[in-house]
Amino acid sequence: MDEMTTAEFLDYMNSGQSVSAGSDLHDVMHRLSQEAIRITLQINGEYHTHSELVGLMSELTGKAVDSSFRMFPPFNTDCGKNITFGKRVFLNSGCKFQDQGGISIGDDVLIGHNTVIATLNHVEDPDKRGDMVPAPVRIGDKVWIGANATILPGVTVGEGAVIAAGAVVTKDVAPRTVVAGVPARMIKTI
Repeated sequence: MDEMTTAEFLDYMNSGQSVSAGSDLHDVMHRLSQEAIRITLQINGEYHTHSELVGLMSELTGKAVDSSFRMFPPFNTDCGKNITFGKRVFLNSGCKFQDQGGISIGDDVLIGHNTVIATLNHVEDPDKRGDMVPAPVRIGDKVWIGANATILPGVTVGEGAVIAAGAVVTKDVAPRTVVAGVPARMIKTI
């Protein structure tokens, strides 16, 4: 079989179809993760100027990252190629993204320390537990995500929302609302 291209992989993952453990597609996931490990080790292993970090994040994502992007390393991801950053995005230190299912981050987004964004679930059937199902996470413009928040697969966070520190977001967040808790629930509107 011909080796799957990154574009073909992303098309498949963005379709929401499951990935069987040990399949050719799973092998592509592993190959891309090895590239992400290499690049994130570069990001995290020594000091970089702002322009160097933007360049490394562009290499990691496979697309141009705007020069307004800011980040305090360390940063980790297990793919990188299915992340899209808007303008004026800030990532604080310790963020961990699992982006095979797709992470889209709008403009003017602030993401706090140690935030986890996950886009894969394992199949519940114990006999197929290694199989994975992708679902995208979409973060709207002007969202603020507090430290140690976790956003689970398939969640959309609406424009201007606030995710409180330590929240575990399991369902969509309406625009201009504040959610907190485990699982996160709406606290108030803004």
